[in-house]
Amino acid sequence: EKQLVESGGGLVQAGGSLRLSCAASGFTFDDYAIGWFRQAPGKEREGVSCFRSIDGNTYYADSVKGRFTISTDNAKNTVYLQINSLKLEDTAIYYCAATYGNSCATMRYGLPFDYYGQGTQVTVSS
Repeated sequence: EKQLVESGGGLVQAGGSLRLSCAASGFTFDDYAIGWFRQAPGKEREGVSCFRSIDGNTYYADSVKGRFTISTDNAKNTVYLQINSLKLEDTAIYYCAATYGNSCATMRYGLPFDYYGQGTQVTVSS
């Protein structure tokens, strides 16, 4: 069974930093693009970052460029999202996801991924 389990969310002041983690089981990253999505209350789910380790294909949404960094530790089968300079509008549930055999163009074009985790809440306070 393929699973994704996020952790690392919490309450942070604006301007602060967080590192989200997503541990994958039941598959390895070799044939997958791994992404982070977020969904704020009353808003649609937004793809914020994606990475495919086999070729380094990477995507960041314009809203997070320069502040978010995605990385993977293939030995631990874990993907990370480093979030710096947090803004109030970053408040959302953050989900990691995986898509088999596709590039990060899947996120760029708003297409669904194959597997999603349960999410971790990030709340930014003023």
